[in-house]
Amino acid sequence: MKRGLLLFVVFLLLAGVLGCGRTADSALELTHVRLPMGFVANVQFAPWYVAVERGYFAAEGFDLEFDYGDWDTKGVQLVAAGWTPFAIASGDQVVQARAQGMPIVTVVNWFQRFPVAVVALEESGIREPADLVGRKVGTPETFGAASYIGWRALAAATGLVEEDVQLEVIGYAALENLTVGRVEAAVVYANNEPVQLGQRGYDYVLIPVADYAPLVSNGVITNEEMLHENPELVRAFARAFLKGLADTLADPDAAFEICKKYVEGLEENDDVQRAVLDATLLYWQGDPLGASDPAAWQRTVEVMSEIGLLAGPVAAESAFTNDYLP
Repeated sequence: MKRGLLLFVVFLLLAGVLGCGRTADSALELTHVRLPMGFVANVQFAPWYVAVERGYFAAEGFDLEFDYGDWDTKGVQLVAAGWTPFAIASGDQVVQARAQGMPIVTVVNWFQRFPVAVVALEESGIREPADLVGRKVGTPETFGAASYIGWRALAAATGLVEEDVQLEVIGYAALENLTVGRVEAAVVYANNEPVQLGQRGYDYVLIPVADYAPLVSNGVITNEEMLHENPELVRAFARAFLKGLADTLADPDAAFEICKKYVEGLEENDDVQRAVLDATLLYWQGDPLGASDPAAWQRTVEVMSEIGLLAGPVAAESAFTNDYLP
């Protein structure tokens, strides 16, 4: 009887220790999150690498695993189904998902400025959207990708119509097509291909879509069930990521060094990749960090509706929330 009582007391003491909350050495209590990422590790994921490396996610109770692959739309579907609590998705993906009845919501607006632009070589004489009339313009795709949506938004905002330009699908080979003259301008990501053009010694002109039409780019998404049932978990995840983002903006040199641990072969292309990171920093800046602009969401819904990409009506305000930011 005494032995049984002793074991019961020991059990209570152990239960008290294990249940007293998170401790620095209590890795067993971390919530594992497998985050769908882009196809490969990239310097443009620097804030995530910084947040993990500096222990911000662990401090908030997360064991974060980066899951690279073809997650362009699958990440949205996984979050909608509740298979993973968070993913990275662009505004157009969120709007399309909601049009299909998926309860997806952006809780952190990572890119404060839409990065799609039209680039042309200096020698082309192209300086503004009106100069694209009669020109051959390359685009990666002519359907629901962010680049095509950006092009349609630029055209609508500046009065260009379909017949004004010769739109040609060139995939993701803008540099090759521009530099040999197959196209006179190309729809690109302003923080990538133009940077590489400059690194190769080409003078170029950039026409950012964001200068004419505000659209929503990449952010952190979750589903409505998470927001209702685990709001503190969402806040903690947002807090950890935004600390990494703030650190990256404040000290890109240190962030780039951290990237070398996560991005294979980064040192072999050091100058170009550092230039890409520097260009990308401009698209992350905001006050406050992570906040969504209601006007940008409204414009995104309008553009996608106009070009027939939505299966049904979408209320712009249902696609995002700023209520879970620090």
